[in-house]
Amino acid sequence: MSQPRYDVAGIGNAIVDVLARTEDDVLAKLDVHKGAMMLIDEPRAEAIYAAMSQTIEMSGGSAANTIVGCGMLGLKGAFLGKVKDDQLGASFGHGIKAAGVHFPTALATDGPATARSFILVTPDGERTMNTYLGAAQNLAPEDVDAETIANAGVTYLEGYLWDPPAAKQAFLKAATIAHGAGRSVALTLSDSFCVDRYRDEFLGLMRDKVVDIVFANESELKSLYQTADFATALDALRAEVRLAVVTRSENGALAAEGANLVTAPAYPVERVVDTTGAGDLFAAGFLAGYARGLGHEMSLRLGALCAAEIISHMGARPEADLKALAAENGFSL
Repeated sequence: MSQPRYDVAGIGNAIVDVLARTEDDVLAKLDVHKGAMMLIDEPRAEAIYAAMSQTIEMSGGSAANTIVGCGMLGLKGAFLGKVKDDQLGASFGHGIKAAGVHFPTALATDGPATARSFILVTPDGERTMNTYLGAAQNLAPEDVDAETIANAGVTYLEGYLWDPPAAKQAFLKAATIAHGAGRSVALTLSDSFCVDRYRDEFLGLMRDKVVDIVFANESELKSLYQTADFATALDALRAEVRLAVVTRSENGALAAEGANLVTAPAYPVERVVDTTGAGDLFAAGFLAGYARGLGHEMSLRLGALCAAEIISHMGARPEADLKALAAENGFSL
């Protein structure tokens, strides 16, 4: 097996985030589920945007955030995701390429506009996402760049993108290419509501060995196995995938591979400002440690450090120099 050209390649929704601070009563008036990601149509998008004030716009998307984080930590990354040839599409492409990420997906010249996610952040830092998928949902098998996937150490699949049928086929094609080249495939479960929609299909991906590594948070894991008992859900996941990586908010995170299980604490922060992207950047830190052979415990700690940086400010893209931050905290990348 040749040395990978890219440490990690992500496949996911290419989205521009529109963020605003808001109060809990606004969520109630809009009838949205606090802390969840809901898919919306264009009229609903307009209504939510009208209720937002003092917005911040930046490139986003779960897997894209992870790959940008990986790039900032010194990894060679690639991202596959669909945007339209419009103003927001150009903004997304510029943002991800500026982070040193290879972005080979062709722009859509017709069809819906570039996706955007309206993110409402309440005073407790919790984010509620309302996403118009637009062009992102049109990612298709022909958009999977075989050379990129075959030359990536890990292909990282975003659970959010499992909604559109063509994207499912793109995922399966990418996994086949990756495994054919002797590489690993990872899946992030993305959101408990996403798990509720596709529980059986996600379990099928694990049991059919389409994915080797699963990233989840505690609520997603419990939803996956329909149990309130964390230990029961974790044991089930450990039996089905080679490597399970689970975050537990302030209770830290763990990684389980075979009989080996290691844990790491959450990194302390003075104040949680916005949890948008916390899981994405945790995954970036873990994948960076994984790619550099730091071991699971150090990889968890690096993930916790990156997540702490993200939740200390608005938005899902780091404001600090992640590689410098990692070095200051004893990580050699």
